[in-house]
Amino acid sequence: MEKVRVRFAPSPTGPLHLGGVRTALYDYLFAKNQGGEFVLRIEDTDTARYVEGAEDYIEEALEWCGIIPDESPKKGGKFAPYRQSERRDIYDRYTEQILKTDYAYIAFDTPEELDAIRAEFEAEGDVFSYDNKTRNRLRNSIALSEEEVQKLLDEKTPYVVRFKMPVDRTLNLHDIIRGNSSVNTNTLDDKVLVKNDGMPTYHFANIIDDHEMEISHVIRGEEWLPSLGLHTLLYEAMGWEAPQFAHLSLILKPDVSTLINKDNIDSITKSFAEEFVLKNSQFSFDESAELIKLFFAEVKSPRFKSMLGENDKDNPLTASVKQFLKKGLSGKLSKRDGDKFGFPVFPLDFKDPSTGVVSKGYRENEYLPDAFINMVALLGWTPADDKEILSLEEMSKEFDLHKVHKAGARFSKEKSEWFNHQYIQMKSDDELLQILKNTDLNLSGVADEKLVKIIGLMKERATFPKDIYENGKFFFEAPVSYDEKASKKAWNEETSAVLEELVKNLATTEFTSEILKQAVHDFAENKGLGMGKVMMPLRLSLVGELKGPDVPDIMELIGKEESISRINNAINNFK
Repeated sequence: MEKVRVRFAPSPTGPLHLGGVRTALYDYLFAKNQGGEFVLRIEDTDTARYVEGAEDYIEEALEWCGIIPDESPKKGGKFAPYRQSERRDIYDRYTEQILKTDYAYIAFDTPEELDAIRAEFEAEGDVFSYDNKTRNRLRNSIALSEEEVQKLLDEKTPYVVRFKMPVDRTLNLHDIIRGNSSVNTNTLDDKVLVKNDGMPTYHFANIIDDHEMEISHVIRGEEWLPSLGLHTLLYEAMGWEAPQFAHLSLILKPDVSTLINKDNIDSITKSFAEEFVLKNSQFSFDESAELIKLFFAEVKSPRFKSMLGENDKDNPLTASVKQFLKKGLSGKLSKRDGDKFGFPVFPLDFKDPSTGVVSKGYRENEYLPDAFINMVALLGWTPADDKEILSLEEMSKEFDLHKVHKAGARFSKEKSEWFNHQYIQMKSDDELLQILKNTDLNLSGVADEKLVKIIGLMKERATFPKDIYENGKFFFEAPVSYDEKASKKAWNEETSAVLEELVKNLATTEFTSEILKQAVHDFAENKGLGMGKVMMPLRLSLVGELKGPDVPDIMELIGKEESISRINNAINNFK
């Protein structure tokens, strides 16, 4: 296989997780870097877990991210169809082929029979595995005579096709990211290749599809690393050249100390306590929540980790909570983590068709797609010179699978927001205007020219597009109250008289930023006042707080009549 061809092959069993987006992105970047092709294939043979709308969601999410496949169910291609459910005739052909080799056999064992054998093993303190040590005593074409097998087939007895794992072979395996490893086949079981409904399992279908679609490199999550030996042997069984493999590390839960604060500790505690009691029903919610909150109250303290340590004096509740928290605060990033801590783990909103529950997405949380994809790219890969801001095209030019990290990448909500802030700054004011106009903000009464000027003044402080509006509400509406702390700092018994005199000057002043700046400066100088004595109460009058861009810029944008009205309102309020 000279041409690089990679595939992203999700199952439509729910929304696309952050880890899935990263896998698709690395596939895409590697293909573009190598002048190859990126294929989207839908692995929908698991009909029991199929979720209506999930396939459309996956395609829309990838499109929003800018990860556009060269071939897909929607786009088509020379290796169509790209849904496994439409490739049954192909799988049937290869099922017949592998059954003619010594690498596969048919097994008639019912689930009840296997459960009974499993119970026998457990009673003896052992774990049952369908493998070279047990298959000769089970109901399959290895243990049964040809006549018995044929009789069962004639009677239409349901069966599965299993892989016949070779005995005591050492497999030398290679992974682009993780290097060389080996596994003895005696540690591997006889996996089911074809289910009793005739549909292949993931193990068999994916190697058939990868071969048929001429996939040169398989990039997937590390959860498939234990299957590498089986998949390598399946290629051997079919007489095919195996692709190169690269297994990506996990995306890990965020550092809890960066997420918990006094404003959210109660809601986070409640979420953890509900999950804890669900798993440990012998404990009450109130007691559990109280103990969990005690732990979280110390989450920013160096002693937090030591608090989770084992202690012989722990009572049952404390011991259980410690065990629950240790497990819940480490490991793979999950949807529940996003729900608990208030950040999305999916690219787009997803509404569960069975429950109606909506899981929030990055798009609906106002993340820009290029910021999101930049953040995802750096969860496990470091570009040259430790660059952090790269376009999709720049990433494609630089991406190297050999530089992908072996260790897990820790997700950071803070860092994801940092990326979005950076990309907000990189957008032109006109681009941000269009983004703002596509939100649910009611900006219909504000001229585009004014909005563009407001954006230019406010975007430096914005992490999300709506922040431009939220942090600059004073441009759109007069303050109805004044910050108490700011008022004590900015206003004294002389301030009202000073501003009354300033208003008289402003009535005849041209309202452009430069002229206003000079006019206020001259006024303060003539009165023998420091600029702070004028500018602070003036800002408080216009904004209601001591924040915002330069006061003359605010005054120019809201206009003379509105500026003077706000100053007079403040004077009347403080009188």
